[in-house]
Amino acid sequence: MPAAEPARYPHLLAPLALGEVVLRNRVVMGSMHTGLEEAPDGHRRLAAYYAERARGGAALIVSGGLSPSPEGVQWAGMTAFCSDDEAERHRPITAAVHAEGGLIALQLLHAGRYAHHADGLAPSALKSPVSPATPRAMTEDDIERTLDDYAAAAARAEGVGYDGVEVMGSEGYLIHQFLSLRANQRSDAWGGAYANRMRFAVEAVRRTRGRTSARFIIVYRLSMLDLVEGGSTWAEIVALARAVEAAGATLVNTGIGWHETRVPTIATMVPRALFAGVARRLRGEIGLPVVASNRINDAAVAEAVLAAGDADLVSMARPFLADPDFVAKAAAGRVAEINTCIACNQACLDESFAGRVSSCMVNPRACRETEIVVVPARVRRRIAVVGAGPAGLACAVTAAERGHEVTLFDSEPHIGGQFNLARLVPGKEEFGETLRYFGRRLALLGVEQRLGRAATAADLVAGRFAHVVLATGVTPRLLDLPGAGDPKVASYADVIAGRREVGARVAIVGAGGIGFDVAELLTHGGEGAAPDAAAAASGEAARFVAEWGIDLGSSVAGGLVPPVSSKPVRQLWLLQRKPERVGAGLARTTGWIRRTLLARRGVQMLAGVDYERVGPHGLHIRIGEQSRLLEVDSIVLCTGQEPLRVLEAPLRAAGTIPVLVGGARHAGELDAVRAIREGTLAAMDF
Repeated sequence: MPAAEPARYPHLLAPLALGEVVLRNRVVMGSMHTGLEEAPDGHRRLAAYYAERARGGAALIVSGGLSPSPEGVQWAGMTAFCSDDEAERHRPITAAVHAEGGLIALQLLHAGRYAHHADGLAPSALKSPVSPATPRAMTEDDIERTLDDYAAAAARAEGVGYDGVEVMGSEGYLIHQFLSLRANQRSDAWGGAYANRMRFAVEAVRRTRGRTSARFIIVYRLSMLDLVEGGSTWAEIVALARAVEAAGATLVNTGIGWHETRVPTIATMVPRALFAGVARRLRGEIGLPVVASNRINDAAVAEAVLAAGDADLVSMARPFLADPDFVAKAAAGRVAEINTCIACNQACLDESFAGRVSSCMVNPRACRETEIVVVPARVRRRIAVVGAGPAGLACAVTAAERGHEVTLFDSEPHIGGQFNLARLVPGKEEFGETLRYFGRRLALLGVEQRLGRAATAADLVAGRFAHVVLATGVTPRLLDLPGAGDPKVASYADVIAGRREVGARVAIVGAGGIGFDVAELLTHGGEGAAPDAAAAASGEAARFVAEWGIDLGSSVAGGLVPPVSSKPVRQLWLLQRKPERVGAGLARTTGWIRRTLLARRGVQMLAGVDYERVGPHGLHIRIGEQSRLLEVDSIVLCTGQEPLRVLEAPLRAAGTIPVLVGGARHAGELDAVRAIREGTLAAMDF
């Protein structure tokens, strides 16, 4: 990591003494279970993954969550940290992190009633809304044994080189379940009054401290805002924080919400650093350093959180998937080169919950550091990349990084492709960060950009390129329907880009991701442009908090209040041919957010729709045997896309075989994860 410029991010880059241990800055890489824990050769791959983040400047890395007990794993087949043999497999991980100057803590996470298997244990035999199995209520012996498991796991972790553990007491897992009446209905010494319900948490910390050295870091992940009915009061949160401090914790990390929370907490629509204020409140109540978390993905935002006194450290998890060199770049004054996490969840959380190895949309090398290795090309060649959308940008940048001479073509005057539409959708503005990153990389790598004029096959043949990559993307699919040429019919691209106005009553044909984007855009009310960026951010935060019913002041238990929705700005119908629930095919971790949001805004979602014709008064449809007219002013087509390959045939005819990536290769539902990965991998073959 390069030497920091003291005047740049002075709070973020300041060291912090934790007893005998000194953190080199105030950045914690938060815990993420990546799936490498269970993958073949996973520990070697984890060592490379964590070492790259330590080399990039993370002061303290928290590993993915591992259960201290066999029955505490979330899914059958997951790795548990409950044997000496398993602990020994972690030595390469800790050694690799230490070799790069970092520290690493093992997160101890017992799933409790979140277990997706038949052997789950919990305070009470109450099934969670997000798990298929009902757990067995823990006996006194189960409780004592599990508490000892926490301490034994911590001792094993220290023995193989871990610098600490994070005791996961948040997000609705076992310890959190003991704390809450919604999951703990015991009448013995571990239930009832809050002093009893917090015994398990406090005892886990006390026993862990008793089995480890004084220099060993114990992070307690404490829920500071439950966002569920029956959640903790602020007085209870403070009492618990003071108790774990007395029991021997070193740090308190912020947790927000349960997994069953019906409020977004980390998706891209959540305003940056929205929950930092709750960390500030707790910081005034205890003597331990407090870590702020959730949607801190920018060096300036992190610095502001620390400078304002909201926290002593900041936790960033997914931002280190997007860019392992986040801290090093900030320290060197290269913030424009940071590949920002846009909180899309598509390649990380969605993959993790599906039981696959995680990665990152904007950085396909994440969790594949030993597989995707960008090395200099043996022979420098001239490469043409046609199309400056996500696939083309990834290909151009990777090829240039390998030393090739790259020319990037696009008919538009600016880079971005479909991301230029995505960033115009409210809640997806951060997609623009990816374009800022790629734009900076293109400039630094000297990629020639020929923008604003469509490339022809003749141009490409005349250029004598060794390879031609077609990343030309997609074109919206037309609707084959009587009356489809009516002026009230518009494509999603024209509507999102603002090239077509829509009326007060709108039918959206197609309810995939793009249909939801259009619906969110057209129902997003506003009060006009804010005078500056700070005012805009403040206004959007206030709107978000009101619309989702969040009490950031914790004046009510759990932090939930009735949501306040603004008056709908339009009347919308969101239509799909498939008979299944509208939105069923959306991403696992964000689809429910989008369905909930549109339902609150009064959008009518209709499935099993057959489209009959467009008439002078609107759209004629049929559902089952019933025909009806939707009297609308506008009809927006979100009926899919076709690959744009107009250059392929003439190139082949001229003897040039192009490489197709992204939408040009396969349109389907637009998939930026696949597009960026394909662009990156294509450049590895040149």
